[in-house]
Formats: sequence, C-alpha cells, structure tokens
Amino acid sequence: MSKASRRQQRLAKQPGSTGPTSSGAAGTSASATGSPTPSSASRASTSTSPTGTARAGRRAHPRTYRREQSFIERYRGLIVAVAALAGVALIGGVIFMQATAKAYACSIEWVPTPTASPAAGSSPQPGYVQADMGRKHVQVGDTVTYTYCPPASGNHYNASGQGPIAPRMYGPDDVTIPEGWVHNLEHGALVVLYRGDGPGATPDGQAALRTFFDGFPNSPVCDIAPGTIQGPVIARFDDMKTPFTALVWGRALPLETFDKDAILQFYQTYGERTNPEPLCAAPSPSPESSASPAPSGSAAPSGSPAASATPLPSSAAPSASPSPS
Repeated sequence: MSKASRRQQRLAKQPGSTGPTSSGAAGTSASATGSPTPSSASRASTSTSPTGTARAGRRAHPRTYRREQSFIERYRGLIVAVAALAGVALIGGVIFMQATAKAYACSIEWVPTPTASPAAGSSPQPGYVQADMGRKHVQVGDTVTYTYCPPASGNHYNASGQGPIAPRMYGPDDVTIPEGWVHNLEHGALVVLYRGDGPGATPDGQAALRTFFDGFPNSPVCDIAPGTIQGPVIARFDDMKTPFTALVWGRALPLETFDKDAILQFYQTYGERTNPEPLCAAPSPSPESSASPAPSGSAAPSGSPAASATPLPSSAAPSASPSPS
C-alpha cells in the first residue's frame, strides 16, 4: 500500500473528516457518478458545532401580521360615552317636554261670526253662541282637544280640586286649565279670562279684576253666594284672540277692554240658564214670557253689547233677577 493510500485512510478515520478531496481518485470517482460523498451528505442533513457535535437545524418561526382595527374598535370608548350622553339628553328632553307641555289643545282660536243688526226697538242680547263640544268626564291628566278656544263647553275633569276648581281670582302665575273650569261652567258659573300679554295681567288690570271679584253678586237663578261653587273664576288664558273673554256654558263674550258692566249683564242674562247641570230648579216663567222659552246655548248667535247682533223677541228675554226656587 502506498504512502498516499495510508494517509487517506487515516484522514477518513478522524472525527469530522470530510473524506477525500476532489484531487483523489476515490473523490474523482464519486464525483463522476454523481453520488454524494459522505461529507456532502452529512452537510446536507446536519451541521456541527465548534466541538464537533451535531447541531439542530434552524427553527422555523411563522410570520405574524397585526390586523388593522376598524373605526368602531379604535373609538369604542368614545362612541359609548357619546351614546350615553345622547341618551341622558334625550331622556331629559322628554321629561322637560312633558313638564312644559300644555294639558289641553286648541284646534281654532274662536272668533264669533258677525250677525245682523237688531230690529228697531229690540235690545241686543249679550255674547255669542259657541257650538257645543260635549261634556264627558275624562281622567285627570288626560289631554282634551277643544275645537274652539276659549271653550264654553267640552270634556272636563270630575275630581276634587281638579274640576270644578275653586272659584277665586287666579293671578298670571297661577296655573289653571280648561279641563278644570269648564266643569264650573257646567254648573252655571261665570268664567272671566284674561291674556297674559294683555292689560289684565298688569298691576292695574289685576287690581280691577280683584275689585270685580270682591263685589260679585249672588247667582241670578239660584241666588247662591259668590263664595261657593257659583262664584266666578277669573284666570289667565292665552289661547284667545281678545284680551278678555267672559264665558257661561255655550256662550262667550269677547272683549277688547275689561268692561265689568257688560260682563255682569251677560251673566245676569244667561248665568245658570244654559248650563246642563243646574244646581236648582229654573224659575217659572213670568206671564209676559210664557209665550216662548228663554234663550239657550243653541240659539242663533247674537252680538255683544258693543257690536251689532240679532236680537231675540222681547217675550223671549229672560228675567234679569228671577226669584230663587
């Protein structure tokens, strides 16, 4: 065996030997056949550390990608806060609207239809007829829609302190609603209304209304003292065309100025005569008026003392001061 062969064998026995080089015959033969040499196969499967031990291959790590957040995800906290504030505002708005909403509604601010001039020698009848709007009792808190405002009839409350309401002088800051004082009309009372932006709400106007209330007479039919249920109700009401309006059941007397004499004439003529729930029996008609009945709320409209009107026959005019029954 030659010296070169022995050297090649020694190299092959050494750890980590890469085998014969391409200059050797064996190496040339392996290369020519295309088969991998032991050294090339070892390198393909493993690598060695500096100490000669096998070293594991490189560990594969999957690449991760961060998903982009949506608009809602990025601003979730802000959206929740805004939604909470909007909810609180909505609830507060509903409560405010309920607290300030009117307890009644008006379809029309009533204006009387002009009437013809009275016949010669006839006396004009005070006030105007207003179409009947019913008289059902409704639950306290229910909202009533009146066809005409101010209403001289209509549905109303029937509960202590709610309807009828106490007859007295109500100031501009006192709250009264038609559902209450319409029940007073139903029993024959007089209601005098003034607008909050008119002269009746001024100090002088309030003083004049107070004087009128304090000197109010007994009722014209039942002779009931004004301190009872038949006493007048004087209250603020803004949903009307004129600064003042006097009401009995089914009739209205609109006024541009406070005219206590016209109001008293209106009350003496129709008070306790047109209402559907009288508190006493109506007086027997006098011989002069027995030919025809007293005027009712369904009569043809007639003018106020200051306007032209269609008069009723003198035999149909009610007595201004009937005797109580």
